[in-house]
Amino acid sequence: MDVQMPVLDGIEATRRIAGDPALAAVRIVVLTNYGLDEYVFAALRAGASGFLVKETEPEAVLQALRVVTAGDALLSPAVTRTLIAEYVARPAVEPLGRDLDRLTDREQEVVALVGQGLSNDEIAAHMVISPATAKTHVSRAMAKVGARDRAQLVVFAYESRLVTPRDDPPA
Repeated sequence: MDVQMPVLDGIEATRRIAGDPALAAVRIVVLTNYGLDEYVFAALRAGASGFLVKETEPEAVLQALRVVTAGDALLSPAVTRTLIAEYVARPAVEPLGRDLDRLTDREQEVVALVGQGLSNDEIAAHMVISPATAKTHVSRAMAKVGARDRAQLVVFAYESRLVTPRDDPPA
């Protein structure tokens, strides 16, 4: 999906596709010339699972599509740096209108680990649980907060302050 399109911009098109129950299995990667933080935030909130700039090498685009198709999220490194810098500069906001009370303490811990970029296997190792149990915790947390995919769960983790850009991933 491109951000700048005639008639209907890519963010609104993403929102419509992601909001259509008949298209629930569709995953969207935004590919654009503009790595602007406002586009990144808007695309992720609209339901995009990934965000790449057009300078991305073709092999990396194919890998991103594989990652997103498998249910994970992906942001290009340049976009990630910009996103974190912008996030640090912003005042805290309420978490997308959702309440942390919906999550158990264990699910909040899992969401924080997802927000720090850990995979299910890494979460399992950190929490001393099986990868299947980690995946179950992630899936339940996503369902409870209404996150379509891991990208939206990461946004939730940051906006709810479960994780901050200065948090180091657990060893």
